[in-house]
Amino acid sequence: MQLPTNVSSLRGMIEVPGDKSISHRAVMLGALASGRTVIDHFLPGADCLSTIDCFRKLGVDIRQDGTTVVVEGAGPGGLREPAAVLDVGNSGTTARLLLGILAGQPFHACLVGDESIAKRPMGRVTKPLREMGARIDGREGGNYTPLSIRGGALRPLCYTSPVASAQVKSAILLAGLFADGVTSVAEPHRSRDHTERMVRLFGGEVNVDGLTVSVAGPQRLRGTHIYVPGDISSAAFFLVAGAIVPNSEITLKNVGLNPTRTGIIDVLTQMGADIAIDNVRNEETEPVGDITVRTSTLRAVEIGGDLIPRLIDEIPIIALLATQAEGTTVIKDASELKVKETNRIHTVVTELKKLGADIEATDDGMMIRGKTPLYADGIVVDSHGDHRIGMMLAVAACIAKGTVRLERSEAVAVSYPAFFADLRSLL
Repeated sequence: MQLPTNVSSLRGMIEVPGDKSISHRAVMLGALASGRTVIDHFLPGADCLSTIDCFRKLGVDIRQDGTTVVVEGAGPGGLREPAAVLDVGNSGTTARLLLGILAGQPFHACLVGDESIAKRPMGRVTKPLREMGARIDGREGGNYTPLSIRGGALRPLCYTSPVASAQVKSAILLAGLFADGVTSVAEPHRSRDHTERMVRLFGGEVNVDGLTVSVAGPQRLRGTHIYVPGDISSAAFFLVAGAIVPNSEITLKNVGLNPTRTGIIDVLTQMGADIAIDNVRNEETEPVGDITVRTSTLRAVEIGGDLIPRLIDEIPIIALLATQAEGTTVIKDASELKVKETNRIHTVVTELKKLGADIEATDDGMMIRGKTPLYADGIVVDSHGDHRIGMMLAVAACIAKGTVRLERSEAVAVSYPAFFADLRSLL
């Protein structure tokens, strides 16, 4: 795909698609609940469609019409042993959270994914689920897909996670909904809390004490209505574009402002971005607002520690942002990037260097020196099949001189099927 380059301005208003994390969880909890769940502003991206497909194979009646999804909950004991393999596609969220649910089911299931998923570590989830009583096997001792799981009666678990991961935490808490007793997860830093909020929305109980979250099982959930806010991880690409493309002003409507997800806004503010948030309100259990960003003069910052879990998916676009800030930006404590859809440390550095960025990888992050003009004299960049890398490179092309072609642009459809159309609407 040929990308727009040397863009003179980006102006307008868009509404980014529904939050991917929330869309996944809404389908999953709706499937477990008794009664009907209606999901509005659902993200019909490839990852979330994989979740729908898996739960249909588990016997759940799910109807999708664009961004509206109706789930007829199976209720307690209502999931059925699947006749076919559960294929999660490219979705790590589907894989790990589904394992937590399957751990509590008295039947056998097999789980596979694409080539990328086959490289992503599942041991961080299968280990604690085995401790709860699930029987799991797979490649390299159950650390990688394909995986085979036979669930059933689970023991409660008090688990201290070595990483701050919402996927790990959620998988264990979802399993805990089926265990007889209190299951808890303690994290080194606070990770995104969509599962905790949503369990409460479905009538369940969750206790949060500092960095420890617990559920007492078994629990019964009831169907509900969910509005999915705009995904701040998708909005991040346009927030950065508005800050670095000359003469720009972009307003993003109805964006989720969950405080465990707003690290990108904190970084933009620290770097001096001209950014404003208006019309803040709550939709069910999630805060939502409108964000406006304008072309800004930026300064370098250091990013690490407990901020990292709040912006882990935004680091590729933050790296681009840093190329346009005065000084040296340091991103550290982000080794989790190595086990995403790609090794995002290596991929970000490799692709931005093609455009002339002064950037280097470190063991747990990267260093970016700015302000650096980007050039692209017939350059070919590659998403490497990673949706967030693809979108980052499209924004980078906007400020590059010359021509840029993006290979494997179709990867963007995983989380933002209309991304390129929305970008063109702002030109």
